[in-house]
Amino acid sequence: MTTLIIGAGLVGAQVARILAERGERPLVMDARPQRAVLATLLDASTIDLFEGDVLRPLSISAALARAKVDAIVHTAANPLLTLGAQRNPHAAIELNIMGLANVMEAARIHGIGRMVASSSSVLNRYQSGGEDGGDLSREEAVPRPHTFYAATKQAVESIGLNYARSFGIAFAALRYCPVAGPWSGPGGGGPSGIFRAMLEAAVDGREAVIPGTAMEWVYSKDAAMATVQAIDAPDLGSGVFNITMGRIYRPQELAAALVEAIPGTRTRIEAQPEGSTWSGGDWKPADISRAAKHLGYVPQYPMARLLRDYAQWYRGVRRPAG
Repeated sequence: MTTLIIGAGLVGAQVARILAERGERPLVMDARPQRAVLATLLDASTIDLFEGDVLRPLSISAALARAKVDAIVHTAANPLLTLGAQRNPHAAIELNIMGLANVMEAARIHGIGRMVASSSSVLNRYQSGGEDGGDLSREEAVPRPHTFYAATKQAVESIGLNYARSFGIAFAALRYCPVAGPWSGPGGGGPSGIFRAMLEAAVDGREAVIPGTAMEWVYSKDAAMATVQAIDAPDLGSGVFNITMGRIYRPQELAAALVEAIPGTRTRIEAQPEGSTWSGGDWKPADISRAAKHLGYVPQYPMARLLRDYAQWYRGVRRPAG
């Protein structure tokens, strides 16, 4: 089996690693491959990494011509995710929506049987509307996202599911919550960067700043494991799955887990600025029971284990002081 992975970032790199470790040779396409970063996460000789752009349909066709591809994993996303989309909505709309449409059309034309795409847990939170009690004869029956990024991810799910219904492509959209995980290059969302800064400060012996709001996280290795399970699953059900830890960590809990994983860490909890797109009070954790039922997904990295594993990787790649 050959899988084309589009986007070699936090999650895509880990998907490539898992597939390679089980004996496959994935094709990995990225608009700007970060080869030095990827070399810290996997054996580069076990994958085929090349440059390609989802906004250029011929790039996708050229990638599919390299081998008989059975499945596509699409993880390419605009920089800084929610924050980036609020700053530059047109770029986010173009990349997230037209990029997905280009990949789905390529899958249709080339007869690819399965497509797994990145969605986001922002759709579990950033919604308005729905006040008409589900009565579709009324204008406000359908909830609508109220950030540009969430709106693009709702489109990703809807477009993908319609390709599935119309053309028989097995489609899964995975709603990752903020992803934490090993990465030493640019890219990723705002929360991922804040988590990275916190972890690196703790390992380096500096004060670790804890985000001052409750957050739901997923480790990049768990997100990748769920993605591979979606490639393999015989029954994708309704096709949309929450991929998270299944619990929320409050600032004090995150600080305690950090100290447990890296004893002696000095922590400081910092409030998020008012109006932050991802700060907030109480909300329910994502229900991951559907992912467990259809994909077999069970998170393997609770927070303390996540932090220990991430710290071990960072110690191995950080530059010596001075």
